Amino acid sequence: MVSEMEKAAERAERLRNELNYHNYRYYVLDDPVISDEEYDRMMRELQEIEERYPEIVAPDSPTRRVGAPPDQAFQTVRHRARMMSLDNVFNQEELKAFIHRVEGQVGESDYVCELKIDGAGIALTYEDGVFVRGATRGDGTAGEDVTANLRTVKSLPLRLLKESEVSFLEIRGEVFMPKESFAELNRQREEEGQPPFANPRNAAAGSLRQLDPRVTASRNLDLICYEIGYIEGKSFRTHREVLEQIASWGFHVSEHWRVAAGADEIVRFCREWIDRREELAYEVDGAVIKVNRLDLRERLGATSKAPRWAVAYKFPAEEKTTRLIDIEINVGRTGALTPTAVLEPVFVGGSTVSRATLHNEDEIRRKGLKIGDVVLVHKAGDVIPEVIKPMVELREGTERDFVMPDRCPACGGKVFRPQGEVVARCLNVDCPARLFESVLHFGSRGAMDIEGLGPATIGELMEKGYVKTVEDIYYLTEEQLYSLTGFKDKSVANMMESIARSKERPLSRLLFALGIRHVGAHLAEVLARRFRSMDRLMEADEEELLSIEEVGPAIAESVRAFFSEPRNIRLIRRLKEAGVNMEEAGAEEGEGDLKGLTFVLTGGLDAMTREEARQAIEARGGRVSSSVSKKTDYVVAGKDPGSKYDKAVELGVRIIGEEEFLEMLGSRPGGAAELPLPQGRGG
Repeated sequence: MVSEMEKAAERAERLRNELNYHNYRYYVLDDPVISDEEYDRMMRELQEIEERYPEIVAPDSPTRRVGAPPDQAFQTVRHRARMMSLDNVFNQEELKAFIHRVEGQVGESDYVCELKIDGAGIALTYEDGVFVRGATRGDGTAGEDVTANLRTVKSLPLRLLKESEVSFLEIRGEVFMPKESFAELNRQREEEGQPPFANPRNAAAGSLRQLDPRVTASRNLDLICYEIGYIEGKSFRTHREVLEQIASWGFHVSEHWRVAAGADEIVRFCREWIDRREELAYEVDGAVIKVNRLDLRERLGATSKAPRWAVAYKFPAEEKTTRLIDIEINVGRTGALTPTAVLEPVFVGGSTVSRATLHNEDEIRRKGLKIGDVVLVHKAGDVIPEVIKPMVELREGTERDFVMPDRCPACGGKVFRPQGEVVARCLNVDCPARLFESVLHFGSRGAMDIEGLGPATIGELMEKGYVKTVEDIYYLTEEQLYSLTGFKDKSVANMMESIARSKERPLSRLLFALGIRHVGAHLAEVLARRFRSMDRLMEADEEELLSIEEVGPAIAESVRAFFSEPRNIRLIRRLKEAGVNMEEAGAEEGEGDLKGLTFVLTGGLDAMTREEARQAIEARGGRVSSSVSKKTDYVVAGKDPGSKYDKAVELGVRIIGEEEFLEMLGSRPGGAAELPLPQGRGG
């Protein structure tokens, strides 16, 4: 019988996979496919599960991340101080609970209320008053160097008005696209046959990451600054002084910030701007509430993800009514059939909406939607539109029920809905609709990383009949590539070289690329470390899969089902014949000089990222946990360690610094070195 913890672990893994995918869509592709509200709902559910069962927390959980890794197309820049994210509150009760927690620790305080600009976070570096570098937020520790693009933002001062005051300064701000500029950009893109941006935020992020600064310059970006991340040569007592100083240096600071004495004044500020946000020339999705006194901020500290002295109050989404004309079915990469609402166009949340996801058949039934209904829609966070409910009182009797098809609309193949699941799926692995998404995922950066294999190229390859199955990628010829639109000598050579390089990716990347249901990037690494080769994994039965700590019944069933499908066996065989690597390098799971040891990482490391540290530990047979317990052997403490450090001290767990950690990792090759004994575990 499956225990409650096993059920929770299975649900958490599914949420992690979904959230990591949506982080990738949001931060890397600048192309979200769900609303902020839906993302926040999944994140909160995952946080609740992990708080209830801390032993199932995975190192790659999105609850342990601040953002996305820097894009490899730009140089990586390490921030002088970490750019943290903010915890969200969604109603007055949660906002007042935040204030109560703050004042319970530091006594009465005043706060600075600012509007939360819906843009792209950046860090601006000045040396001796001169702008020298600008970087995206990235994962909070390091971002992408977009200096050349930021120089095109006219509101960014290239030299401080009072440059002699400080020798080094890192300013935090938000780059955004004004509403009018966004509307004009989308109009131009539609005329040119390009897909419009979902919202001004994604347009701003995409503009910042252009390889040609002239494109960025044409986008009419603006900038509002709100914080000092790091400074040398000057100090402040309050955040109010910080904002006034930033403005005096020549930065664009929002004119709408306000000092509030307590909960009632903060609530009034939020209510005012919920009603007035349409007056602004730019999009806002909430308010940021910060403790004003900087010494109190020091006392309050931060978690591993967010400061305890600030919170984001998310504004409710704008709502409009329109008519549900029809419900169409989209087929995704895994064969999932997703109903999509076709709406009479309506302007909501800063753009015109004509389509909205309905998620699944059960969701349509739950909401009681009928084709022809007048419906209430919103854009949570001004990202992806969602149908909230039908206006039943406006029905005329001509509305009709939606019926999920039993045949795939893309290929005519059989549709099957597994017992206990809400999603119906096309079973035809060569379904054209599935194939496009499968190839796109297979070649994506987190998978086989085939540069140049984007949507337009894949579409043309399929249209010409060159790619009919995923593995056809490795059998493309130069002659076929030359026939593609815009492909010349250099682009053909680059594509062939990128395809060849992808053959050397580790087994874990290939497993993720295959799109096995429930197997995300982290679980692909777990399976690759355990079995080391594709052949061994294909031979594993469910019992052997279930013996792995992070594998539950649903995952084991999904893996076995994938490798029992004849079409997938042919796929693996043809990939082998093409020379694609089928093995994982490194120590076997549970082997190596760190075998049996559990580590927890906290704070920033200079020599490597946290992810690199995790990989180094696991490659030597160790295990990385996200929470400290009595079973933890070592806590590796870098710069600015969080609450895990305090927990380790409380439990008497051995704490080591970065230097000792690096010595531990450097103990091989040459045989296993003698490791320092964990505190309290013998002598």
